Amino acid sequence: MNLDLSGKPFYLDADGSRWVGDTLAGMTREDKIGQIFCLVAYSDDDATLLRFSREIKAGGLMCRPMAANAELISTVKKLQENSEIPMLIAANLETGGDGISQNGTRIGTQMQIAATNDPKYAGVLGEVAGREAAALGGNWAFAPVIDIDYNFRNPITATRTYGSDPELVRACGVEYVKAVQAQGVAASIKHFPGDGCDERDQHLVTSINSLSAEEWDRTYGAVYQACIDAGALTVMPGHIMQPAYSKLLSPGLTDEEILPATLSRELLTGLLRGKLGFQGMIVTDASSMNGYLIPMHRRRALALSIAAGCDMILFAKNLEEDFGYMREGIRDGTITQERLDEAVTRILATKAALGLHKKKNIPDAEACDRVVGCAEHRRLAEEVADKCITLEKSKEDVFPLDPEKYRRILFFPIDPNGESFFGTKQSNERFLQKFRERGFHVDRFEPQEGFEGMMRGYEEIVGGYDLLIYSAALATKSNQTTVRIEWASPMGANVPMYLNVVPTIFISLENPYHLLDVPRVKTYINTFGSSETVLDALLDKLTGKSPFQGKSPVDAFLGRWDTRL
Repeated sequence: MNLDLSGKPFYLDADGSRWVGDTLAGMTREDKIGQIFCLVAYSDDDATLLRFSREIKAGGLMCRPMAANAELISTVKKLQENSEIPMLIAANLETGGDGISQNGTRIGTQMQIAATNDPKYAGVLGEVAGREAAALGGNWAFAPVIDIDYNFRNPITATRTYGSDPELVRACGVEYVKAVQAQGVAASIKHFPGDGCDERDQHLVTSINSLSAEEWDRTYGAVYQACIDAGALTVMPGHIMQPAYSKLLSPGLTDEEILPATLSRELLTGLLRGKLGFQGMIVTDASSMNGYLIPMHRRRALALSIAAGCDMILFAKNLEEDFGYMREGIRDGTITQERLDEAVTRILATKAALGLHKKKNIPDAEACDRVVGCAEHRRLAEEVADKCITLEKSKEDVFPLDPEKYRRILFFPIDPNGESFFGTKQSNERFLQKFRERGFHVDRFEPQEGFEGMMRGYEEIVGGYDLLIYSAALATKSNQTTVRIEWASPMGANVPMYLNVVPTIFISLENPYHLLDVPRVKTYINTFGSSETVLDALLDKLTGKSPFQGKSPVDAFLGRWDTRL
């Protein structure tokens, strides 16, 4: 093992390097296995947290957003006080401090940031996310997402990305990395080798980055290189194959032998460590995802990930079983002693780079109250919301909306079916309520039962309303295969069929690609998110209190001629 801990990205001094070496020397094999797992917690349950910290001695833990800051502080306190080695406390800080606490500030989705057309706001996002996470005991951001949204059909990327322009993604990624790490929170650039080409979700299937090696170098490669050069401490590979580079680095590889980055020596050791020169810590994307489980038996996969170049495994499917698999991988030589020590050294060096070996790592409740959701951060969220909302099409003279001009408005909500992981289920209800609070009389469209000959009369809508407003709240989220509008029965009763006779506005509160399904609508708006702050800013723009300023970071017209009509 020949790691230079004094160089990029760790930059450890003599004391830090000594702590890493001494700590490694004092660890048993079981201790090392514990360190290479990052587990997950949803509450401050004593038994679970004590098991993670004392018995398993996990290297890290990801916190899902908790409802109360006190609960989160209690969680971190129990973990750190009972861990011999300080733990990495991670969260999905993609949109702000709300990624670790429900009381945190949501600055905006990454696509909202990109729509401001100013990468400095990615730095704002990183700074706020880092400050609030650090105040709550967090020290590891599973962000920024530096995927490139090339395929509008992808159900998981979209607003989680900075868009489809590699230069803008690069600039925003670098700003976030520098800002969040300035707050003592490690960045994790993801999802190497890059999502956004395929239209499938790695939660469900192993997906593919289909670019040639040369195209990858110019796009994803340039983005990763810039973020690595900016000092990113960690990289998160996805369950994504990159066939061109896998075969370039291993010419004899057959199609059947191509593996996702989380299992691929070619991509991790050859491309990421070799060509791109990344020497920091590599953590897999969630090992419970099907894109990881499909290529091979889990018994083989867990050990192979470490052998191929990953240093840490994100989550366990079954703790006892997974630890058993890892022990087997060490016993049978899949993971050599040198490789195990190298992985643990990088984990410890990441902790030392964050100064975790020098401090208590227990959050201060008073500091938390001053920082999390503070007025300054809320003002920054309002600034982003004001600048990001994008008027994509405006072929009718409908603005500004006024209750006297539009006395009768019909509202068509398009809501997600089933579970709404990111909380968009109530977005349209909140929007409708806010709209009515501004003095507008708004009816909510309800489809009637019946088929041909029994449906609502055409003139009932044409003669009954001055304005029709559609609002779609269909967000990208895990475990779905598409983000398309499912129209109401009977016969697509809520399709914008009156757009040539009644002024019609279509607003997408989440996914920016709905012009595919409403190509001829004359007024179309993307907000790239549906927080309270965004809804208030949207209403200000609809009513003429502020102008539309956003610039779309993706092609909302999808390269099609009919969407521009």
